[in-house]
Amino acid sequence: MKMPGYGWLIAALGIALCSVGCGSGASAAPAQTHLAATNHPLVAQYSISEYGPAGIWAEFGPDTNYGRETSVIATTELKTNSVTLQVAGMKASSTYHMRVHVDYANGASWVGQDETFTTGALPSTNHLGLTVTRPNPNLGVTQDGVEMLDLITAPGTNNLEGVVTDLDGNIIWYYDPGVFPFPIKQLSNGHVLYTAGTDMQEVDLAGNIIRHMTLDSLNQKLQAAGFTITPTGLHHDILVLPNGHWIVLGQMSKTYTNLPGYPGDTDVLGDVLIDLDPDWNPVWTWSSFEHLDVNRHMFGLPDWTHSNAVIYTPNDGNIIVSMRNQSWLLKIDYADGAGTGAVLWRLGIDGDFAISPNDPAQWFYGQHYPNLIGTDGSQVTLAIFDDGDLRPDSGGIGCPVTGPYPACYSRAVIVQADEAVKVATVQWQYLPQYYTLWGGSIGILDNGDVEFDGSQPFGSTIGSRILEVTQTDNPQVVWQMDTSGASAYRGFRIPSLYPGVVWH
Repeated sequence: MKMPGYGWLIAALGIALCSVGCGSGASAAPAQTHLAATNHPLVAQYSISEYGPAGIWAEFGPDTNYGRETSVIATTELKTNSVTLQVAGMKASSTYHMRVHVDYANGASWVGQDETFTTGALPSTNHLGLTVTRPNPNLGVTQDGVEMLDLITAPGTNNLEGVVTDLDGNIIWYYDPGVFPFPIKQLSNGHVLYTAGTDMQEVDLAGNIIRHMTLDSLNQKLQAAGFTITPTGLHHDILVLPNGHWIVLGQMSKTYTNLPGYPGDTDVLGDVLIDLDPDWNPVWTWSSFEHLDVNRHMFGLPDWTHSNAVIYTPNDGNIIVSMRNQSWLLKIDYADGAGTGAVLWRLGIDGDFAISPNDPAQWFYGQHYPNLIGTDGSQVTLAIFDDGDLRPDSGGIGCPVTGPYPACYSRAVIVQADEAVKVATVQWQYLPQYYTLWGGSIGILDNGDVEFDGSQPFGSTIGSRILEVTQTDNPQVVWQMDTSGASAYRGFRIPSLYPGVVWH
């Protein structure tokens, strides 16, 4: 690896460190390493001391072929540097081989000795079932990576809820604060974002809380900054922006009197967005009460909007919010924190776009987890998990949320919306032949396949089903995971537990 900016100093360092034939496994100044367990039964930790600018990483695996790597930790100073490196991604109750690599800025390298580490057992209370099948192995190779699961455990159980598995369904990491992860996400620094009830947390791979903020602390900051919203909960999603800001999705209540169909007082639940700077100070807010009609409530009151995802459009710095209980995606004027909060458009039934083909059933209903595939001029392409709640049949009768019914079906769908002419086109869809009335996620994988999660297929004995299918006219299932003992609110592929590293 290269580290520019040191000039002759690096050259001098090279002479000092490698006066005799430096190469892989050879150095006049070997690093010192110490391998130890952490409080997490599946995570080991190296303490490393080395001299000079370098990149430090470890490889590990079930034997001395290793096979998996951590990300690189860089040191930049001409001194003795002390580094802590966590090694995660191992199965429970298993012995692994591992060793440290130090790649010096002058081109020299040093490789530590092989060591073994035995992981601990999963919690004895966990009875989560994970079954993986590959129905069509002749179709090609499943997309590399690991699976991150955001689980809702079955009543009366203590099954794990924030879990990462390998593609054979083995648990290789988990975080268990005892509450549903709402959401769980990988951060670019290798930590994990977790909203645990009313506490927003950033944790490392060993489960150590790096920083956190409670709902009470957030409301105190909002009040001190002069904002008028007071969220009563944090839920469903947090968007991490390229500039280090976090957009937090919250919920608040407002009392209305004698709304049509709701005599007396009704405490209506609506959604708010809070822009936190890198120090978690609020700098911009948005409230659904200020921009939407409270009398439009497809799922009734008091749960009016029930948003479940926030995505960023980098071409214009704006935000798209998925409002399940409106069956809408809203584009909001955020403008990287300088926007007015105005609703720029509403994508969905009775919104600002026509749908092609011209059939109300082609819209998404009660949707989850839209993902931006890309933008091209006025074209915005999105992958959406379409639960299908209230979808109308040919006679205009909507799917009852209790199902089943002919109009009740869920699907993975790709929609392209033209912001200029306000026409949305269904580009691709796959119907997995089930209906799930809540939850779900979807993503386009690097190999072009589509992965999506049906959180709880109606009438099924399984908790959830996650599918990787080919993005073709006749989609075929490449990989399938079924869960029992918990339902996957979201299930999605990440390259590895280390950003920038792909595990095969």
